[in-house]
Amino acid sequence: MTPNPKHSLRLHLKLSLKHSLKHTLAAAALCALALGSHAAPGAHGPDGEHLDAPAAALAGAAALPRFEAASELFEVVGRLQAEGLSLYLNHFKSSEPVLQAQLHVESGALQATAAFRPEQGDYLLSDAALLALLRQPGQHALVLTVIAGQQSDLLEGSLSVAAAAAGGHGHEHSLLQELALPLTLVGGGLLLAGGGIWFLRRGKAVRASKGLGS
Repeated sequence: MTPNPKHSLRLHLKLSLKHSLKHTLAAAALCALALGSHAAPGAHGPDGEHLDAPAAALAGAAALPRFEAASELFEVVGRLQAEGLSLYLNHFKSSEPVLQAQLHVESGALQATAAFRPEQGDYLLSDAALLALLRQPGQHALVLTVIAGQQSDLLEGSLSVAAAAAGGHGHEHSLLQELALPLTLVGGGLLLAGGGIWFLRRGKAVRASKGLGS
């Protein structure tokens, strides 16, 4: 029996389309997985990881204004967030968190004390006047006084605040820029997948109607 050329061509196109559709869906799934696992490297966290270690709990926070300060005894990482200046204080040699210490922050002519937060494991500076100064665009020199038991030390750092971050939109804008390509790839893959499914269903419907007509 001689094979029908039209039937063979239709079968070949159908198999090719299914193969392409499978790869498109796989690519879209990989893009979605990459999008869901997007994270930015962090610095010091409450579990004592070093400054250059990734911290998943701080993912995406790298766009926030931040600073680092260290001495022979202590190290501090600070981030300027909406609620205030969050400070993580650790022992320099062991990277173990320093809890229940006294932490004073000075910038310019202003000085305030950061309160320890047991739940977060950090110290929060919430003084309105000092925060208003630190939120202004520019470089802010910081002097931190740490008193922990019998140990005390002075640490110096510099907080850089960009104009976009001072306006409160720097993090959101940066994150949207980073996710633009993955979102475009996922959207394109889903669109192609939907078109392929529609094409297959339409082809089946046309063949079914021809069969009924004959």
